[in-house]
Parts: sequence; C-alpha cells; structure tokens
Amino acid sequence: MALSWHTTRHFPSRTYVPKTPNTHDAIVGIGGNLGNVASRFERLYRYWQRSRIVRIVETSPILRNPPFGYADQPDFDNAVVHLRTALDPHAFLRYLLYVEKRFGRERSFANAPRTIDLDLIFYDHRRIESPRLRLPHPHWHERDSVVMPLSELKGYPW
Repeated sequence: MALSWHTTRHFPSRTYVPKTPNTHDAIVGIGGNLGNVASRFERLYRYWQRSRIVRIVETSPILRNPPFGYADQPDFDNAVVHLRTALDPHAFLRYLLYVEKRFGRERSFANAPRTIDLDLIFYDHRRIESPRLRLPHPHWHERDSVVMPLSELKGYPW
C-alpha cells in the first residue's frame, strides 16, 4: 500500500501557546491500527485540550502507512503532536504511558497491532540515555511514520 495523508477536525491544527520559563517542548508520535484510529486521535486531542499537564501547540496531518517489524496486520495511522509541559522528561514519559493505558493500549508482543501508541520523540533539545528513556527517540529519523508528519509541522522548534 502507498503512503497517504488524511485530515480530521484537529489534525492538522495549530494554536498559540506562549513559551514560559517553566515549560518544555515535546514532540510526541501517535499511532494506531485497531478500530477507528482517526476518531481515537480526535478523542486524544480533546483529552489533551482539557488537561492541566499539557498544552497542544500543533498537530500534523495523519499519515496512513504500512506496518514495519510484524507485517501481518492492518496499516497504521500516524501523526505527531507538539506539546508543552512543565513535567520533567521521565515524568512526561510516565504520563504518556498512563494516557496509552487510559485509551486501551495493551502490550502483547513487539510491534503488535494496537489501539494507540504514544512515543516521546523529542523533549526540548535534550539527549538522554537511561534504562527507561532515550532521547531523541532511537531511529526516529529512519521512520516515515515520524519523519513525514514531522516535516508538516510549521512551528517545528528543532
């Protein structure tokens, strides 16, 4: 299957969110291939709109693309979201894992089909190598599912 773009009400979108001394810029990759993924992305957007933990700065359009790793599964929808948060990188990662679980993520095996996947791609300009977090996200630059949506962000700060 060829790569294709599609849009929803909030993908793509851009909002003015002032940068303050205690906020950090994060790029989060979002993906999924089970159920109505576009609807789930819209629910995630509304969830983040109501959050006190993050502010949405910008979203990319949604890219439909074939799976990698485990290929016997439906195509994925992927986008990237530029968020601002006051959380430190490790706390932000824990928050993203919580959101995944809240949205029905189950981890059965590597590269398995999933309702939602949230990957922390960048956090400010930080480089982190720890057992639980590597920043920037390893191999982000090799994945069309990240590179292409990222190239669509107008206010991409990196």
